[in-house]
Amino acid sequence: MLAQFATATCAVDGATIHLQHGGKGPPLLLLHGFPQTHVIWHQLADRLAEHFTLVMPDLRGYGDSSKPPGDADHANYSKRTMAADMLAVMAQLGHARFQVCGHDRGGRVAHRLALDHPDAVRKLMLLDIAPTLTMYEGTNQAFATLYYHWFMLIQPAPLPETLLGNNAQFFLEGALGGWGSSGAFIDPLAMAEYRRCFCTPEAIHAACEDYRASAGIDLVHDRADAQRKIACPLHLIWGEHGVVGRLFAPMANWQEKCAGPLTGRAIAAGHFIPEQQPDLLLAEMLAFFSRDID
Repeated sequence: MLAQFATATCAVDGATIHLQHGGKGPPLLLLHGFPQTHVIWHQLADRLAEHFTLVMPDLRGYGDSSKPPGDADHANYSKRTMAADMLAVMAQLGHARFQVCGHDRGGRVAHRLALDHPDAVRKLMLLDIAPTLTMYEGTNQAFATLYYHWFMLIQPAPLPETLLGNNAQFFLEGALGGWGSSGAFIDPLAMAEYRRCFCTPEAIHAACEDYRASAGIDLVHDRADAQRKIACPLHLIWGEHGVVGRLFAPMANWQEKCAGPLTGRAIAAGHFIPEQQPDLLLAEMLAFFSRDID
């Protein structure tokens, strides 16, 4: 999939990042979420590449990027570290300033990227997330039931690694078919890639470390930066059938984190918007990212 794009590997601090890139126009960084890879953009990439130079990496711990063992405080999977990976990747490709769209975990990396490196991020689009700290502090029985994986994956090793490792494919396909949507919309070739990349001990451990970081050091960073705001224009898209739209208030939640212009809306989707509603998402991306702000 995405064979028309060039493949590259970039060395960053403590990891190597696999990516595909290509197109014409201003640079646009696309960040996937759990439990997927950069392949999530396969229905959008060709059309976006007519307008933008796309950079589609696998986050550290995912896809064909390296999967370093977690450290004691999980800092090597913090969103600050993962955002620094992306800044380094873009610099190595010659992009000092760029636009970003992040889905799920990639949205959390993108949020930290915009906070830590405001001079680099021109515009930010976030797909189907509320702020991490907001979601943890707003946890109730309904949220814990629907997002059970948030609380399962943060348990100390090797508990979740062992449980998932007993049938990783069952967990993966259940995760992709749940959370307010049906997995039937996922292309079989994409699903095969997700299976290949997720169903290994190293990938399962890395995913757990990503979530452990979000429940620990990421919250430390978020609380320390409570007064810092996203400076660039921010556009939100969330699925009207998903958990975020039903249990949280995305516009109000992100307004508290945003100093720049904020826009957004729900669309008829569950959580996995790039694959469930690619045409609707494409229209939103073209309208937002093509609008001149300089």
